[in-house]
Amino acid sequence: MLLIRPIKAADYSALLQIATESGAGFTSLPMDEQKLSHKIAHSEQSFAADIKSPGEQGYLFVMEDTQTGEILGTTGIEAAVGLNNPFYHFHKSTVVHHSAELKAVNPVEVLTLCNDYTGSTEVCSLFLREPFRVGLNGRFLSKVRFMFMAEQPQRFAKLVIAEMRGEADENGIPPFWHWLQNNFFNMEFSKADYLIGVGKKGFIADLMPRYPIYVGLLPVEAQQVIGKVHHNTMPALKLLEKEGFTHRGYVDLFDAGPTVEAQLKQIKSVRLSHKIKVQISTDEQLTGPSQLGICNCETEQFRATFSDNCYLDKASHTLVVTSAIADALNVQNGDNVRYLNLDKGAK
Repeated sequence: MLLIRPIKAADYSALLQIATESGAGFTSLPMDEQKLSHKIAHSEQSFAADIKSPGEQGYLFVMEDTQTGEILGTTGIEAAVGLNNPFYHFHKSTVVHHSAELKAVNPVEVLTLCNDYTGSTEVCSLFLREPFRVGLNGRFLSKVRFMFMAEQPQRFAKLVIAEMRGEADENGIPPFWHWLQNNFFNMEFSKADYLIGVGKKGFIADLMPRYPIYVGLLPVEAQQVIGKVHHNTMPALKLLEKEGFTHRGYVDLFDAGPTVEAQLKQIKSVRLSHKIKVQISTDEQLTGPSQLGICNCETEQFRATFSDNCYLDKASHTLVVTSAIADALNVQNGDNVRYLNLDKGAK
């Protein structure tokens, strides 16, 4: 059985392996042992805290194969970004130059440095190891964050965002980075990427251009990747778009990948997940009509899985599950759980 749960200190080696496999550009999991250890400890503290409103909390989950103990992937949530460390983006917009005398109207695109997403909740750190990118694994690893947020809305902001990794060349260097490096930064991309990952962002305020940048003056290679995602990130973007996330012109400073956003209450998996009481069946061969994502209603002891070994009993308004699922979720008869239909096209 595949189980999603909060990360713990014993998962450090697995998280380091995931950080290694995710490669450059995946700044939320930097290749820094001290930073990764801190992320785990911070996540444990966040899950344990009694929270009334979003703050500096960070929640990191892992997907575990309960039979082998192997960690297959990770996914995370930052409750409110930019409260201590600045959270920068470029915003792409259109400025219209108008000359009444010449009867000329000339719209031009510009990039403006901003902190508009300060205080927003960010879903991040979604990475499923390549051998396990099958079936519903990736879909549930993404959706489980929204089930947790639906159950614990006081912990999160009204606006939820996700930064998508931008395009890069065969060496992992974003084409958008080259013009920044040549004109503003005297460092390699790997160093800038590392500094961002470990939270050292002061150099951005020191070196980044402070005035709007005319897109038409950038090299063609840089212009072409603004708002484009890395091919490995396309599946994650499509999942978020199906949840209702949209791109409103905000892009990453270094690779120009898009940042997408949605109102928490309007996210599909938030709207369509429901709380219900659980009923444990004695039939271990139980098979229902749909694959359901199911989680308990705990915080520090949060557990989630997906299976078709369950079904909705409309007469008793309960979710009937096998004892194996109940044990995995640490629930008993009559306990509340939250469920979500994972089948494609489910309403």
